[in-house]
Amino acid sequence: MLRKLAKRIGNERGITGLETAIILIAFVVVATVFAFVVLTAGVFSSERGKETVFAGLQKARGTMEVRGGIVATSTAGVLDDISFSVASSASGESIPLDPAALNNRTVIAYRDSATVDNDVTYTVTPIVGDADTLLEPGELMVININRAAGISPVPLMGPNTRFTMEIQTPVGAVLDITRQLPTSLDPVMQLH
Repeated sequence: MLRKLAKRIGNERGITGLETAIILIAFVVVATVFAFVVLTAGVFSSERGKETVFAGLQKARGTMEVRGGIVATSTAGVLDDISFSVASSASGESIPLDPAALNNRTVIAYRDSATVDNDVTYTVTPIVGDADTLLEPGELMVININRAAGISPVPLMGPNTRFTMEIQTPVGAVLDITRQLPTSLDPVMQLH
């Protein structure tokens, strides 16, 4: 009986040191490859995040804002002109406001319930700053839109007309101005 037990113990096979080393090396190689993939993905995503932040800063730095109210003039119960003052936002970049430029220009779009014009003709008058049409930090300019000459097709724009103007600058966010005309049109009105 002792002999049979010794024979069984002698016949059992175990894992040798070489096999153990091969398995250990395989685990280390797989773990290294996995760690490399995870680190590469992290670096890639952080670079994309950095690009997104810089793009957002670029867009925010070129944004303009309306300073003051929207002033409208009318004759015989029909709107004639819309005027509003604009300035670049704090520490913003210069914004081109030359309506005659062919490219790299600010575009104003007009919409109401019956009219869409994606390229409104407008005029710019400097109030504060130099006499060019480049809106620089610290400057203030008035944009004027004549209903009959600037918007095509010419909208009726009588009492209670709700309209939206989108100011699309080459750099920066789009500025939306939505207003509704009052029930009775005065010769000069400030639209709220």
